[in-house]
Amino acid sequence: MPKQQETAVYTHGHHESVLRSHSWRTAANSASYLLGSLKPHMRILDVGCGPGTITADLAALVPDGRVTGVDHAPGILDRARLTAAERGLANVDFAVADVHALDFPDDTFCVVHAHQVLQHVGDPVRALREMLRVTKPGGFIAVRDADYSSMAWYPQVPGLDDWLDLYRRVARDNGGEPDAGRRLRSWALAAGLTDITATSGTWTFATPDERAWWSGLWADRTVDSSYAERAVERGHASGEQLRAIAGAWREWGGREDGWFAVLHAELLCRKQA
Repeated sequence: MPKQQETAVYTHGHHESVLRSHSWRTAANSASYLLGSLKPHMRILDVGCGPGTITADLAALVPDGRVTGVDHAPGILDRARLTAAERGLANVDFAVADVHALDFPDDTFCVVHAHQVLQHVGDPVRALREMLRVTKPGGFIAVRDADYSSMAWYPQVPGLDDWLDLYRRVARDNGGEPDAGRRLRSWALAAGLTDITATSGTWTFATPDERAWWSGLWADRTVDSSYAERAVERGHASGEQLRAIAGAWREWGGREDGWFAVLHAELLCRKQA
């Protein structure tokens, strides 16, 4: 596989607080819009597979097919391989890849899937063109991305607005687009996709356990992750400001009336035969 092009810096990195979130993701809670289109024989490419939890779920859903998970970070693929091995899956493999220049022939996969990827890449239109290229005629390109400015929460704990402003600045400084969700359809049209079904989905965190988990991972990520390091190095925030934001997350997580919703845009695009 070719070396990842340094067109953007992955904002979150792979700190434990990040993997805590990524390992929670499943096909059911993160790719439900795609599942009705899957057939047992399909060959699937999962772009930006991370620790491989969604990849493994997809492999279980295509027992007569095969799933290839790819990521730009070689280290995380060891975790993905372990996930697949723990589930006893024999129809899944993993490789390093650059979504801007996929090392696969034209018309290879029945489905090319990417969850929370396009918000982090340097050229999302080029990435979608590559995903389209390696999809078989009649196959599907499936993408889902959050839209940070559309996230909603209550109560309005002082400091969470600062978190959102900071995250969006750091992500854009890294070359990404944190409000990717609202742009997905536009990017897909620019990439030449025509048969597009656009939907949306949400994650909601409201129970005591959900609030503790969501607030805890963001509090930890804010002070101890690649995102935190980048925020300080690039002059977006001081260590004191990051600690204040982390405190705001923990305060929100402890509120009995706390509620947080993450809006995602979803596209299921069929390649013309």
